[in-house]
Amino acid sequence: MQRIFIYFVLFIAVFLLFGWYFSNITLYLIISLILAALLRPLTNHLNDFHVLGQHVPRWIAVLLSYSAIVLLLVLLGFLFFPLINNQIIILSDLDLNGIYEQIQIPISRVEGFLIRHELLDTNPGYLFGRMKSTMIEMIKGFDFTSFIGGVINITSSLFIGIMAVAFISFFLLLENGLLRRNLLNLIPNPYFELSVATFTKVEKLLTNYLSGLLLQMLAVFSLASFGLTIMSVEYALTIALFAAVANLIPYAGPLLGATFGIIVGVSSGTFGSNAELNYLIIKILSVFAVVQVTDNLLLQPMIFSKSVKAHPLEIFVVIFAGAKIAGVVGMILAIPVYTIFRVFIMEFYMGYKSYRIFKNKITN
Repeated sequence: MQRIFIYFVLFIAVFLLFGWYFSNITLYLIISLILAALLRPLTNHLNDFHVLGQHVPRWIAVLLSYSAIVLLLVLLGFLFFPLINNQIIILSDLDLNGIYEQIQIPISRVEGFLIRHELLDTNPGYLFGRMKSTMIEMIKGFDFTSFIGGVINITSSLFIGIMAVAFISFFLLLENGLLRRNLLNLIPNPYFELSVATFTKVEKLLTNYLSGLLLQMLAVFSLASFGLTIMSVEYALTIALFAAVANLIPYAGPLLGATFGIIVGVSSGTFGSNAELNYLIIKILSVFAVVQVTDNLLLQPMIFSKSVKAHPLEIFVVIFAGAKIAGVVGMILAIPVYTIFRVFIMEFYMGYKSYRIFKNKITN
């Protein structure tokens, strides 16, 4: 028993070390497995469809599934295009002198307060002049060449990642269940029953979790778009879509969605007074407050606690551990990865108590 437990711990340690050392490959594989799990029902349905009495070839079914993803991304791009175009127009018509004049008034008031109370020993106008000169120096010191180089590096890395994920996902969908069968073939016969039960439970929990995430995104998008439309906020669907995607990031997602909504609302609207601006911000925050309460009280308990069968405190610790290891990506992937290891460990432990092979080895 001790020897088997030591082997299991060593296997987990080697697996984690391999995943950390080849982090890019591991990330591509995890994303590919998730994408394949999402596209597999559609691919199987298309594969079962008959044309002229023949099944649609599986490779065509996979390509059609990919086409559905590309079409969805194109539609989302059209949804964001008006917002991006509007922001470009706003930036091109930006009046820097007018901005300086608007900023100068509150800065002058703060400066006057500090001078009156002898907290600042300068001439009036010094703070604004210093801030203006600092902004000009920052603009002049901006390294445009390094910025372009960074954009090119990020674009190339993103392109390589997309191609790698698409390639891996294609073969995972084409050879349906091949990876699972190959992994099971490596397992000795005495442990086959335990391994099948473990894989089945992992697949079921991850499927429930991914289905729950899709339901959560749909609910957040529906609530946010409905609320923002009622409040007459411009680009309501675009803001709601961003909020739904950002909600994949635990804890920080709702804050990002609300911040994005406020930025879009403020930059796209015209306001006659500060009261109108404050009213718009209050409307956006009210909508996202309702969405957040609904998400916390209804959606997250259903998805996290029930789908992966883990205590909320476990989820909290795991998410922040994922953030420590891999940042935002770690927060998103923390729960699925934790679910896999948690099920493997629990099933392995139950195997000692329930499966005959372990009892025989202990008695021998």
